[in-house]
Amino acid sequence: MKYTWIDRNKTQWPIALACEVLGVSASGYFQYQRRKKSVAVNNVTGLTRLSDGALLVQIRVIHAEVRQEYGCPRMTKELNARGFRVGKERVRKLMQLNGIKAKGKKCFVHTTDSKHKLGFAPDLVQRNFTPAEPNRVWSSDITYIATDEGWLFLAVVLDLFNKRIVGWSMSSKMETSLVADALKMAWHMRHPAEGLIFHSDRGIQYCSEEFKRLADLYGMRQSMSRRANCWDNAPTESF
Repeated sequence: MKYTWIDRNKTQWPIALACEVLGVSASGYFQYQRRKKSVAVNNVTGLTRLSDGALLVQIRVIHAEVRQEYGCPRMTKELNARGFRVGKERVRKLMQLNGIKAKGKKCFVHTTDSKHKLGFAPDLVQRNFTPAEPNRVWSSDITYIATDEGWLFLAVVLDLFNKRIVGWSMSSKMETSLVADALKMAWHMRHPAEGLIFHSDRGIQYCSEEFKRLADLYGMRQSMSRRANCWDNAPTESF
């Protein structure tokens, strides 16, 4: 029922009395007034109020579009900019309940520490990255991967003949065991003949006594790129 009669005459008759005469509830009349004001506000602002389910869909869509970079404040601004009437606290609760959060910014992690006094091997490769046969020249490097639980480090061993990974190892710590385990896997997979050249950067892991002993045990000759020169180990760096 429309309450137009009550609206026109509320200055002359008490609302409760008018509702009683018309056979309608006073609470229904006040709900009607609140809905009408809400529609008027939305028409002025151009914003749409969504249910929690519909709002969650919009949040997930935006979260995917911005590659998980928005937290609650920026998400709220983006929703309002798209015409959805919503407050920051409501967005925060929905995002928290559904495990939606901003992805932390990646920072650069140094994987090569060449400022040590352990000694370096000469560069036996000289950027000749195309050996004539497999298991003649291997190269190695360390990289890092961002996870929800922190940084994860990956060491790989690459056969330069066909650029195939022949060994790898992962760890939450960038210790000598990381590169040693990758070399052990490569050796057990390929069993190369003595004299293989193992090329790497000047990182402290490759220069450690532990790693040198392992390379000697396998009959390998260590080779290292020049300091701060990624081009001397380009194939593995690019991987």
